[in-house]
Amino acid sequence: MPQDRTNDLGQPVGFAVEGWQPAAPPPRTAMSGRTCTLEPIDPARHAADLFAANAEDADGRNWTYLPYGPFAAPADYEAWMAETCRGDDPLFHAVVDAATGQATGLASYLRINPVVGSIEVGHINWSPRLQGKTAATEAMVLMMRRAFDELGYRRYEWKCDALNAPSRRAAERLGFTFEGVFRQATIYKGRNRDTAWYSVIDDEWPAVRGAFEAWLDPANFDAAGRQARRLGDFMAAAMGV
Repeated sequence: MPQDRTNDLGQPVGFAVEGWQPAAPPPRTAMSGRTCTLEPIDPARHAADLFAANAEDADGRNWTYLPYGPFAAPADYEAWMAETCRGDDPLFHAVVDAATGQATGLASYLRINPVVGSIEVGHINWSPRLQGKTAATEAMVLMMRRAFDELGYRRYEWKCDALNAPSRRAAERLGFTFEGVFRQATIYKGRNRDTAWYSVIDDEWPAVRGAFEAWLDPANFDAAGRQARRLGDFMAAAMGV
C-alpha cells in the first residue's frame, strides 16, 4: 500500500494518487455468474417473486434492520419498489436464481461518488430461499467485480446497524475491514441507529478476489452443492491472517 508523505512545509499529507481518473457510474445492465444473475430492478418482473420468497420469513425478522417493510400484500411491495427502486442512486438489483429463474433477493449500489471512486453496497435483503446459498455470496462477488474491475472504484463500502450481528459477520466473511462505529448516525423506524462501517479498497481487492475465485471454483463443491472449504479459510490465506 502506498505510504503517506510530507509536503514542502514538513506537514504529513496523503500519498499521491497518480493519474487518477474518475470512475464510471454503474450501468443499468445485468451481472451474470454461475449460480445467479443480478438484474436491474423491474417491479413488473421481480416484485411477485420477491414477495413470495420473503413470505417464507414468517416472523418478518429479515426486515428488522431495514428502514422499510415488511409489506402486507404483493401490491404494497410492488408500489414501494416502483417508487423507490427505479433511480440511479440507489441502483437496485434483484438476485435471480440461475436454476429457477426466480428472484430471491435484493441489493443495491448507493452513495455512488465516481469523482473520488467511492461506492457502497446496501439495501441487502436475502429471502430464506437465498440465505446460506452459494448464490448469496456470488451476488456480492459480482457487485464487487463490477465496482473494482469494470468501473475502477478505489473504495467499496458496507454499512449496517451496529446491532445487526448477521450483517457484521457477513461483511467480515466477505473480506471487508471494520473501520469503526458512527454513534447516533441516524433514526429509522422510530429508533436510534449506530452505524458500523466496513470497506474493501482497491489495493486489497486482488487478494479478496482471489479468495472468492478459489471458493467459487466448482471443484470446491460436491454434487449436492456442499462446500469442501469455507470462504473464510480462503480469505484468511489470501489476506495473510
